[in-house]
Amino acid sequence: MKYIFVTGGVVSSLGKGIGAASLGFLLESHGLRIACQKFDPYINVDPGTMSPFQHGEVYVTGDGAETDLDLGHYERFTHSDLTRDNNTTTGQIYETVIRKEREGKYLGETIQVIPHITDEIKKRIRWLGDPERVDVVITEIGGTVGDIEGLPFLEAIRQFWLEENREDVLSIHVTMVPYVKAANEIKTKPTQHSVQKLREIGIQPDILLCRCDRPIGKEARSKIALFCNVQYEEVIEAPDVSTIYKAPLIFHEGKLDSLVIQKLKFSEIKKPNLTKWRRFVEKIENPSYEINIAVIGKYVEHRDAYKSIAESFVHAGVANDTRVHIQWVDSEKLKSSPAFSQLPEYLSDVDGILVPGGFGERGTQGKIEAIRFAREQGIPYLGICLGLQMAVVEFARHVCQLPDANSSEMNAESSDKVVDLMADQKKIFGMGGTMRLGNYPCLICPDTKSWTAYRRENIVERHRHRYEFNNKYKDLMESQGMIFAGICPSNNLVEIIELRDHPWFVAVQFHPEFNSRPNEPQPLFRGFVAAALVHRQDQKYVS
Repeated sequence: MKYIFVTGGVVSSLGKGIGAASLGFLLESHGLRIACQKFDPYINVDPGTMSPFQHGEVYVTGDGAETDLDLGHYERFTHSDLTRDNNTTTGQIYETVIRKEREGKYLGETIQVIPHITDEIKKRIRWLGDPERVDVVITEIGGTVGDIEGLPFLEAIRQFWLEENREDVLSIHVTMVPYVKAANEIKTKPTQHSVQKLREIGIQPDILLCRCDRPIGKEARSKIALFCNVQYEEVIEAPDVSTIYKAPLIFHEGKLDSLVIQKLKFSEIKKPNLTKWRRFVEKIENPSYEINIAVIGKYVEHRDAYKSIAESFVHAGVANDTRVHIQWVDSEKLKSSPAFSQLPEYLSDVDGILVPGGFGERGTQGKIEAIRFAREQGIPYLGICLGLQMAVVEFARHVCQLPDANSSEMNAESSDKVVDLMADQKKIFGMGGTMRLGNYPCLICPDTKSWTAYRRENIVERHRHRYEFNNKYKDLMESQGMIFAGICPSNNLVEIIELRDHPWFVAVQFHPEFNSRPNEPQPLFRGFVAAALVHRQDQKYVS
């Protein structure tokens, strides 16, 4: 078993996740079986209760784990189907160790960071290292070298290095090489200090990935190699790219994959065929068509909150030979519109409207107004999770003439709770990990837009929610033109709704964005983009 550890220095958000995912992709292209893992140093057990403004998107795995958004990169770049074992937090480590102590598993020992916490961390690494399924485990350490909360993870890596054969463990450090405009110089000192900090802990990086906005040059590269105790060829540029899907190709040109294979002493490795990936990137950069999609959200100031949605539009755009321009619209601005007639000011020239998931009452009225606009103007609409629930509320108020209709999440006193708390959720009082999470089946009705998109009757999609459509209102809404296009067969819960007399209006209770891949776009996103493209062409024809 081979192990690769990816750390970061200087500043956060350097792209360790993209680097780890890109390396995973390249090693897979050489025929190796990989497993990616993320360690997050925060004390939360998982990010499920964290604000999207702080953490960004909560990525949900098929087995229902609420995880870091980097796991989305791992799944999109590689063939891995990830589980809760692929994301570990400080909270989980301490929770496990304390539980064992309470159960007497340590036989009266004094519990300490070393060895008990570090041993548990190392155990999580080895869990993934099953030689029957995996050749390489790639572990990304969240945060930045020097952060106090990350020290136990780095100490565990140092120990891991001593316990395994040296040729089976590799350290890759992602750092920053800034350009100082006033001096007109590339500066290597931040990278030197970052590596120095890592070496103080006892870890000597084998390879440096240097983030930069321009070529580093031979002189700076040689200086980095000298002062960071690595070879010249072990300093690899990680330049800014127009699309993250270029990153594996850039790293391949920099010989990252061949260097890793050489250092880990793999033999009989096949040559990679990157033709399909190159073609995908080329289609991203040279589409035949363009469309505008408005995403009506309450966290739009922090784009990482909708990371998987943005990437799903890239995949679906390529499938339709189309560049999707996303217009991020704060739903609270729609709420502040003086009248419904003012909505075009915010939604002018859009070819489709998407309302994503979210929690709480803030911004929901703006989402309802945008949904009404899409319904009445015949603009293609895709609702996700809360986007379905607010579509139901809008339809109930303005079509079914139930002016007080609402979700019980937003108004527990509503006389018409068309969206209500699930029965099995009413006895739950904890917040973390208690929603309907992960994969659930859905039975799609024939002769619907959803069936046209999926081309099959039985699907499985990932969920993250507490509230559901209230089946008491099903007959009324059906009589007014709502189609219940997808049902969960095990408990008769509504999964997909559509509107009968609308070009393309689909809303789903699940999160389809988590199942979109570069060359396998999620069917509903692909269908939504196709419908938006038709709408744009129709509008041009009319004008």
